[in-house]
Amino acid sequence: TVAGKELLVGNFKLMDQFKIVHSVDTQKIIHTVIAVAYDSNFVGYLTIADSIKSDAKKTVELLNKLKIKVTMLSGDKNTVVKDVAHQLGIKNSFGDLLPEDKVNKIKEIKARQETVAFVGDGVNDAPVVALSDVGIAMGGLGSDATIETADVVIQDDQPSKIPMAINIGKQTKKIVWQNIMLAFGVKVIVLILGAGGIATMWEAVFADVGVALLAILNAVRIQRMNFSRS
Repeated sequence: TVAGKELLVGNFKLMDQFKIVHSVDTQKIIHTVIAVAYDSNFVGYLTIADSIKSDAKKTVELLNKLKIKVTMLSGDKNTVVKDVAHQLGIKNSFGDLLPEDKVNKIKEIKARQETVAFVGDGVNDAPVVALSDVGIAMGGLGSDATIETADVVIQDDQPSKIPMAINIGKQTKKIVWQNIMLAFGVKVIVLILGAGGIATMWEAVFADVGVALLAILNAVRIQRMNFSRS
């Protein structure tokens, strides 16, 4: 109540509830709308929208190159979600979702035997993050509940760190398998030589300590790799 008269601030459903007459075509408004009425008269409306992160489009492009399907799930207005998805090049997007709706969408995807990684920051994202195979939270602006539930936390809130982390994981896995094959290969060769009476103690030492040192040197290579350009 302002100066003895009623002030209404909310969405257009609030205007309809209080029978406030207006001529605004809400279907043509893309962004989130805040309508204002004073003393039973419609005053006008404001539109608000979150700014898209500078590296968001690059992130989607990198994920597509990695053959990862990107789907956008949001509780925001569906027109906003569709507009943002179009700008970022995301083909599958769903808006006006409640937390339980997001959960159901993730269950549908997992029912197709697909591995799901979900990225979220709001408190409403915590159930979906917990349900996903890999839950990723934004550490700067993310809610405490989502951060506690997540498997991975991005401290600087840059989405581009997601494909970077995937590339680091793939390269690490590759090096691990290289080390396993190296260790087994050398040991098998030394065992065969030993059975033939050719291998000496020095070959046996190399098969044990030497292979371990080679594996460490091979693993150290990952520190010199540049993943920011991946």
